[in-house]
Amino acid sequence: MTIAEVRALLRSADPDPETVAALAADPRKGVRDLVAAYMRRMERENAEIARVEAMYRYESELYRKGIRHIAGIDEVGRGPLAGPVTVAAVILPPHWFAEGLNDSKKVTPKHREVLAEKIHREAEAVSIVSLPPEEIDALNIYEATLMAMYEAVKRLSVQPEAVIVDAMPLHFTMPTVSLIHGDARSASVAAASIAAKVHRDHLMDEYDRQYPEYGFAKNKGYGTADHIAAIERYGITPIHRKSFDPVRSMLEDGRAHFYIGKEKEAE
Repeated sequence: MTIAEVRALLRSADPDPETVAALAADPRKGVRDLVAAYMRRMERENAEIARVEAMYRYESELYRKGIRHIAGIDEVGRGPLAGPVTVAAVILPPHWFAEGLNDSKKVTPKHREVLAEKIHREAEAVSIVSLPPEEIDALNIYEATLMAMYEAVKRLSVQPEAVIVDAMPLHFTMPTVSLIHGDARSASVAAASIAAKVHRDHLMDEYDRQYPEYGFAKNKGYGTADHIAAIERYGITPIHRKSFDPVRSMLEDGRAHFYIGKEKEAE
């Protein structure tokens, strides 16, 4: 077997263990190096499988009780000055695996997109609810987040038998687990955090096209220095949360007006 053939074999989905063992004893250094690289890759992949499986600790406790449809719930966007608060509820197949599944904040934007697509394609059910700034202002952000969470569960196409939520006190008749840092501890909540994050990021990208002065594609509505400076210069848009400081205080003391756009500003 040539070295090129060995490389192709070791890149295949499932090379025979006996063949790998024989190649490890091959006198050619190039072959042994390929086998060593293959073994390191297997170790990384097995470690990742074990890491993700450990995130099913809370789901597994429910699986053992005969509960299969478990909704993970998480939110994104409680802190920004602009844009919606977004909640996702996701029901995964038991012990579903996706490389890199984790708290959305620990996943690169590119890989979040890959994971979100896989979640939407393979999850048993996904529901996403976004509440706009006017509802956040009317209710307050805490109550708006709770409302969105209950609504996301209600909209699931598969009726959940249990819920795991990231750090919010939800009350259902079904078993409900609230976990601090649940997006890093529960696979279902991690999947929800990624689905919510990608969905909201896409919304903020669209708002960036509508209001290009504010840098929403980059800051996602958070109160960066450039964002606040843009509010002072261009005004408060319809997607700003008027109950959030410094937007509220800027309105009260006259430091900010309502958005009129660059074209009207230049007139």
